Amino acid sequence: MSDIVLDVRNLRVEFPTRKGVLTAVDDISLQIRRGEILGMVGESGAGKSMTGMAILGLLEPPGRIAAGTIRLSGDRIDDLDDRAMQHIRGRRIGAIFQDPLTSLNPLFRVGDQLVETIRLHTDLDPSQARERAKTLMHEVGIPAVDERIDNYPHQFSGGMRQRIVIALALCAEPELIVADEPTTALDVSIQAQITALLKRLCRERGTAVMLVTHDMGVIAETADRVAVMYAGRLAEVGTVDNVVRRPKHPYTEGLMGSIPSLRHDVEELQMIPGSMPRLDAIPPGCAFNPRCAHAGPKCRREVPRIAAADAGAGTAACWRTLEGETA
Repeated sequence: MSDIVLDVRNLRVEFPTRKGVLTAVDDISLQIRRGEILGMVGESGAGKSMTGMAILGLLEPPGRIAAGTIRLSGDRIDDLDDRAMQHIRGRRIGAIFQDPLTSLNPLFRVGDQLVETIRLHTDLDPSQARERAKTLMHEVGIPAVDERIDNYPHQFSGGMRQRIVIALALCAEPELIVADEPTTALDVSIQAQITALLKRLCRERGTAVMLVTHDMGVIAETADRVAVMYAGRLAEVGTVDNVVRRPKHPYTEGLMGSIPSLRHDVEELQMIPGSMPRLDAIPPGCAFNPRCAHAGPKCRREVPRIAAADAGAGTAACWRTLEGETA
């Protein structure tokens, strides 16, 4: 049996507007295996969260999946209707968002919210579901579970609330978790605890995780592989070590060069000139070419594509890398 949990092939997400169709995700292909964490990185507007929303079936109208397929453990899910996707979300795919207060109802005790989710996706009775809720709270590091299960969300700190959200995501033993900026709103010490928790749970349960973030520090500490996105396209895919230490795409090189390091004394950090293009102004050829110091005529004419962004891939959508020469 294949250990591939998520298999996305040639995914394109579009937004029809009065001025034309905007492509937010353009021909994305990737895979995540059991027990693996794939980090999705890039600047704001790169298409990371949009890819996650497409997988979760949470695209806001008029957004739509215009092409490609999404398979969960071999089952195609991109063509399911809203009712069918409601059974997938929570049961087979868990979600963790940036602000835990968007996932927790402030008017209900956290235990009641956990029990409701557990009963929705399992056959456990109320007492069994409550015991399962306590077990989950203990697993994610909530102390004094017997007392805290009856607390309201506002009685927890930000880090503890995020742990409750992770417990919610784990209620039905999902095959995949989509974590969209789960540590951005937390301070550095709590951030480290949450990333370590995600990594441990992933290893112990064999859950596949898509970790969407702009923080390369989180990626370096947590992920197994990295997919770098730019203007809705994949720029580079590879292991964390390869992408961080030996980036192949000029955009990835710029991202790495902009990160402060304690190991090296650098007077001035590298800066990527310009900004991410708007969806209605993506340039022809490689979308990064206006900001790239190495761009040549071919970069401005033809779109480079990653040939195979599967679990073992380590390549970049750059003509210099693909052809071994200056474009």
